[in-house]
Amino acid sequence: MQSSKRILVAPLNWGLGHATRCIPIIHALLDHGHQPYLASDGVALSLLQKEFPDLPSFELPSYRIKYAEKGRNFKLKMIWDSPKVVKAMSKEKKSIKKLVKEHHIDGIISDNRLGVSYKKIPCVFITHQLNVLSGNTTWMSSKAHQKIIKKFDVCWVPDVKDKPNLTGKLGHLKKPKMHVEYIGPLSRFEKMDTELSYDLMVLLSGPEPQRTLLEEKLLKELQLFEGKILFVKGKIEASQTKEEIKTKKGSMTLFNFMQSKELETALNQSSKVLCRSGYTTVMDLAKMEKKAFFIPTPGQYEQEYLARRLQKQKLVPYSSQNDFSLDDITRIESYKGLSQFETAIDYAGLFAAFSKVNENSEPTPSSLST
Repeated sequence: MQSSKRILVAPLNWGLGHATRCIPIIHALLDHGHQPYLASDGVALSLLQKEFPDLPSFELPSYRIKYAEKGRNFKLKMIWDSPKVVKAMSKEKKSIKKLVKEHHIDGIISDNRLGVSYKKIPCVFITHQLNVLSGNTTWMSSKAHQKIIKKFDVCWVPDVKDKPNLTGKLGHLKKPKMHVEYIGPLSRFEKMDTELSYDLMVLLSGPEPQRTLLEEKLLKELQLFEGKILFVKGKIEASQTKEEIKTKKGSMTLFNFMQSKELETALNQSSKVLCRSGYTTVMDLAKMEKKAFFIPTPGQYEQEYLARRLQKQKLVPYSSQNDFSLDDITRIESYKGLSQFETAIDYAGLFAAFSKVNENSEPTPSSLST
């Protein structure tokens, strides 16, 4: 049996996907007798605090990046904000060093937080983007990302190694020059046999202002949808709100957010799902074996690539945000929908990465217990 370790789990605050896919990892750490510590900022940190109110949590420096209002300006906005990212990474490293020393942290799991590592303890990086798509600068952005990944002891890719897979060229390199382990798709949900309560579930997430822009568009477009709609805005606030409204041809139930168990039930009770094509969402829908329709975040090459790829495979149709209309939803029936990969994640094997003794701290009950 592995000795108990204190593991810092730190997802990027970029929408909700990085935080939500860390949820099954945090549960697995607890199941294997380890002590998770949570660290992030913004809505990602708020979500984890709501899911795990009894776990210690810490706020990290924010990258303070917002999407451009127009998708075509996405890359320019990212370049403009890059000094903020570099500055945040520097602050992150100082914060992590302090956390490791004060709380005797034995290992780190960073989900795409570039500055969350410490050379004296084992550090894991989670990403599905070994290649970072950025148009005509893809080669440069991919090499820069891979250089950062090499600073970690191992990179966990939440996908399968061979074909068929979910990430395509995003998560697969011909000759990786870093230690990569394919751990299988991550999802906090389980598929259940239950009666359907909703004809359509709208599940929003992602950075502002694009989340709000899509919310406003869909609330207008779906007024003529025939049937019952469950609309989850993806706004993590202090308390949950619920609103029931009548549409012109049906009804709509709106929540600002749902926690994991509620969301799992709602997805199981929904016939179809309308959402972004973020990779965490793709993994969740595959686990739930759902039919869906995707609207990629404008200008986000990764989501656009995933949407195009899944439509080409006749699994899930998509539309751009500007072009989407109510009629597009009828296209769902012509596609197969997503199906799950039967892969059991070997958490015990993965957590063996933290067997290295923390050279930076005095022995603690955490590092001595068996």
